[in-house]
This record gives sequence, C-alpha cells and structure tokens, in this order.
Amino acid sequence: MFSFFKSKKEKMNWNQLSSESQIEEIKKESENHPVLIFKHSTTCPISSTALNRMERNYKQEDVNDLKVYYLDLLSNRGLSNAVAMAFNVEHESPQVILVKNGQSVYTESHFGISFEDLKTAL
Repeated sequence: MFSFFKSKKEKMNWNQLSSESQIEEIKKESENHPVLIFKHSTTCPISSTALNRMERNYKQEDVNDLKVYYLDLLSNRGLSNAVAMAFNVEHESPQVILVKNGQSVYTESHFGISFEDLKTAL
C-alpha cells in the first residue's frame, strides 16, 4: 500500500491494481465491503488534480471499511479495458469506480470525481 501525498492529514492507503486476476478478487472483496478503483493517467494534469483532491479530502471515518485500488493507466492500458468490461462501465481517465457486491454502483470521471460524492454513494 502507498500514499501519494505526504501531509499531516490522513492518507489513503492505495493498493496497486496491476493484474487481471485482481478483478475477481475485487468482486469477492466487494461482497464484504465496498471497493474503490481509481484509474489514473500519470501524465495527465486533470488526472493528477482529481487524485490530489481525493487524497486531500479523504477521511477514513467517512468511508469506514472502503478498500481503495490505484490503477496506473499508462502501465496497464489492457487491464484498464478489462476493468471497464468487468464492471460494465465506459473507460475514462481519470475515473473512479465504486464496487459493491461485485458490481459497479457508482462511477465518475475527470473533474466530476469528488470525495463528497463518493461518500454519498457509499
């Protein structure tokens, strides 16, 4: 697990999503607790802004047992497409996908990504 931004605030403990086998694991995990996938393009300023906003506003007590995954799109474009297919969402970048009971229940992209909206979707 890792966090991108170092600050005195709480940090999101991202889990790296780097193989297609993890998609089935995420589906199973989501039966017990919600799972968030953040698809990020490391060269895109909009993606960096969305990631920064998520990390800056994150509060563990607001999301309880949410598990968060980070997918580097540039390194894993094929995996990104597999995630889109597995959760029946259109590929976008940046993008968040909230998974519960094996299915996408919320997705947002670009400047629509917000921690407040994620909390509401939970």
